[in-house]
Amino acid sequence: MNSKTKRLTTTGVLIALSAILALVKVFDLPYGGSITLAGMVPIIILGYKYGVKWGLFSGFVYSIVEAVLGATTSQAFAGMYDPENAAKSIINIVLMAFLDYIVAFTVLGLSGMFKGKIKNDTAAITLGGAVVVLLRLAAHFLSGFILWGSYAEWFFTDVMNNKLGQSILASFSGQGLAAVYSLIYNASYMLPNLAVTVVALLAIMAVKPLRKYIVEQDA
Repeated sequence: MNSKTKRLTTTGVLIALSAILALVKVFDLPYGGSITLAGMVPIIILGYKYGVKWGLFSGFVYSIVEAVLGATTSQAFAGMYDPENAAKSIINIVLMAFLDYIVAFTVLGLSGMFKGKIKNDTAAITLGGAVVVLLRLAAHFLSGFILWGSYAEWFFTDVMNNKLGQSILASFSGQGLAAVYSLIYNASYMLPNLAVTVVALLAIMAVKPLRKYIVEQDA
């Protein structure tokens, strides 16, 4: 098997593995977002093993897979559509697909950004993995702020009805409240995903044959 065929095969397998792991949800939030069984790790490995360009390609392909799965299983797409304002609804759906799927998962391919710049490969892939997860959080934050910010007051009044929620309502309003809402909501599942990803990468890189396979280019 030549190197190009081997790369394509490896990419296909790891994208499929990411999709499967993403379906194994440790915790699922009621309004979108979940903590998965290290679902981002295979894409992060692809970005580190083959470099940023191939990583971005792999992340983009994976984002399409996730968008298709999201459109068929998530209630967010259906909830976004308002027949009384169809044109705006379609624009919002396209924007949500772009930010929450295309951007959010494509950026995972940037995981190789520190390869060769940090001598220790374990440190390089772990730091790169942490950065791309935070970039994914930023994409979800922007989507939440733009598309779901109008739900902020309801969220802090009915869902997060405690001292913290009341304090936030008293301290913020308008776009500020929408930003705080989006940050808290998306961080509530993305920060645990960050922790799971870092632990998984450290565990994988601790296994010498796996570390060697990830670090070396295909022959």
